Amino acid sequence: MLEVRHDNEVHVEKVEHRPADSIAFGIERLGLLAVKVPILSCVVLVLLIVAAVFGIKRIQIDDSLSQLFRSDSKEFHQYEEVTKKFPAEEFDVLVVVEGKTLLARQNLEKLRDFVTDLQLVEGTRGLVSLFSARQAPAPGKLPAALFPSDLPEGEAYDKFIETVKSNEIIRGKLLSEDGTLALVVLSLEPKVVASNDLGKVIGEIRKLMTDDLADTGLNVQLSGVPVMQLEIRNAVERDGLTYNVLGILAGCIIAIIFFRKVSFMIAAAFPPLIAILLALGALGWANFNLNMFLNVMTPLIMVISFSDSMQLTFAARDRLIAGQDKVTAFKNAVLVVGPACVLTHATAGISFIALQFSDSDLIRKFGEAGLAATVIALIAVLSLVPVFGVLLVRNEKTFAVKFQGADAGVQALRNFCYWIAVRMVGRPGLFSLIAVVFVGSLAVVYSTLEPRYRLADQVPDKQQAVAASNRLDAKLTGANPVNVLIQFPKGASLYAPETLQTIADVHATVEKTAGVGNVWSVETLRRWLAEKAGSSDTATLQEYVSLIPEHLVRRFIDKEQDAVVVAGRVPDLDSSQLLPVVDKLDRELDAVRKKHPGYEVAVTGLAAIAARNSAGMIEKLNHGLTIEFALVAMFIGLAFRSWVVMLACILPGIFPVVMSGTVLWAMGEGLQFASVVALTVSFGLGLSATIHFLNRLRMESAPGVSAAIAVERATVLVGPALILTTVVLACGLVVTVFSDLPSLRLFGWLSAFSMVAALFADLFILRPTAMFLINLSQKLKRKPV
Repeated sequence: MLEVRHDNEVHVEKVEHRPADSIAFGIERLGLLAVKVPILSCVVLVLLIVAAVFGIKRIQIDDSLSQLFRSDSKEFHQYEEVTKKFPAEEFDVLVVVEGKTLLARQNLEKLRDFVTDLQLVEGTRGLVSLFSARQAPAPGKLPAALFPSDLPEGEAYDKFIETVKSNEIIRGKLLSEDGTLALVVLSLEPKVVASNDLGKVIGEIRKLMTDDLADTGLNVQLSGVPVMQLEIRNAVERDGLTYNVLGILAGCIIAIIFFRKVSFMIAAAFPPLIAILLALGALGWANFNLNMFLNVMTPLIMVISFSDSMQLTFAARDRLIAGQDKVTAFKNAVLVVGPACVLTHATAGISFIALQFSDSDLIRKFGEAGLAATVIALIAVLSLVPVFGVLLVRNEKTFAVKFQGADAGVQALRNFCYWIAVRMVGRPGLFSLIAVVFVGSLAVVYSTLEPRYRLADQVPDKQQAVAASNRLDAKLTGANPVNVLIQFPKGASLYAPETLQTIADVHATVEKTAGVGNVWSVETLRRWLAEKAGSSDTATLQEYVSLIPEHLVRRFIDKEQDAVVVAGRVPDLDSSQLLPVVDKLDRELDAVRKKHPGYEVAVTGLAAIAARNSAGMIEKLNHGLTIEFALVAMFIGLAFRSWVVMLACILPGIFPVVMSGTVLWAMGEGLQFASVVALTVSFGLGLSATIHFLNRLRMESAPGVSAAIAVERATVLVGPALILTTVVLACGLVVTVFSDLPSLRLFGWLSAFSMVAALFADLFILRPTAMFLINLSQKLKRKPV
């Protein structure tokens, strides 16, 4: 029970009475074990921190662009098979050179020197550029290079440039139609891309760009999978430091402002920081890789644990002010607030469990890591807050006297909470009806959100890769590959007439498909030989294939010569725009499949996988969120042994999700992977305020105390901590807006907004709804049978 000095001044009594039963089934008593032997607990903590440091050193960064779609599906296994048989695209650096004077004689010579220098970069295994083009071959001779060693001058040069721009091999593929953009495809050794040497190689390429092309006036940018992976890797490393520093500063500053005592700041802020260290160390020892989703684990652990450490510290502080000694104060804080802390971590854990319904290995791994981090954070907070409090708090009697009459900051928050509580319990039925209508309207808007996915959203957009890809989208039909895999029947030869005809039919179909361009295959070489050399026999084709460098052949022909790829490119469009293109191409290839039975023809590539799978995966995550609403409500109701509590937490739990969805709708955005994961996790975290209030309300609901008084007292007591923790939660998540990764920025601001919306729901929806349901329950109990 609480002592009331004035309506808006509620304080803990020196001798308090706790409920006999625990809503956490006694799990909160784990926090009392460490406080019995605080010195020994600190020694164990130091050993765990040392082990965690070594665990963190084991963490590696996963920069794979396809990881998000990794699953047991047939399509993904097919995509993996293609990348193994035809690995070029995974290791291609795309050098985009653009400028109106690109084909000026002096610039073209410098560009050729630059391309020559690129071939000398260590770790390079091959290169394709406009200088790779050949002239029409003379009978019985190898074709000469299109570009002579000495470029012509004057009118001869102008005529030569027209020949270059009309060359069938490079036009629209390696050189834009208007001659202002050239593409150089630099293939790296796989071992370089997979190692830390990638940064060194890309750095050397950038140095050559500066040295060779600095005075040409040309704009040179890099793109391609290796460059994107490097940018993701650098962003993940940089973001981790940013999140740690800013999250720590936010928590410490807010704690010291309101507690005005370093010991309380340490008790509130340090356990979450240690929880981060221990959780990341455990993930390292468990061989988790850091990726675009796991990168938010640091602020996520921070907000999960800081919320409850702040509640525990506030509770202990109130008890010290009431006159309890420090050991009793922190023990009672654990016993009174601890059960709610256990439930808040449990609901966050359910949120992470809900992610296991995803088809994406990446998101499931994120869920597993989040669940493990939640358990570690709970143990750390329950154990360390009382240990630090007992060891660091000094002169508690002097502290109690000082703050009994001079607690302006906290009292101002209590005045605000009391002002809200009085108004919310005044007309609970009306406010509950308004809440139902308002939340229902937002839910209707939320249901109209459509799945969205773009590859560019997974790559840093403040670096070169995305900008270079956009230029390829504009000038060369696209930067993202869509491949058609053709697997031959057993025993069929690459040079068999039917095989070559199948390749030709597939190539023609891909070329005719709207939205797909820059098509290459063995058929490209066949057509060129037929037109320029007048030769269409297989012997000539086979001879030319044998003369082409190995790295070029492997782009289109499998080493065993039992499969080939017809490669096309598409712009980086939203999956909703790209899927019709992929589906149309797949349907049109049905005619080829019927004409050539036995030849397996499949549309694949990262763009195709993303277009096909992203919408379904996002919708499945969204459905999982709906299921989570029901599961969490039943779980909380079971823990409190009350149907009133179960119903009371539904509206405030749903509100932040549908409100955030409405904001996305107003911004013209859809549901992306990052937004659905943010909403799923934020739902579990947002219920923290609800659970702490309901836990306090349960203690205040005693015989002779009206429901209105109980709601007001619970609001005044837990309200300040809830407001402060929400600020910390939002600050801990909003630091992700400094990320170069669009998906992480979206995750951050949307999660932070959800936290604020959850506080609004707690203050303006939960209070009247709980009051209305309590009154309804009391009426039903009094109703004669």
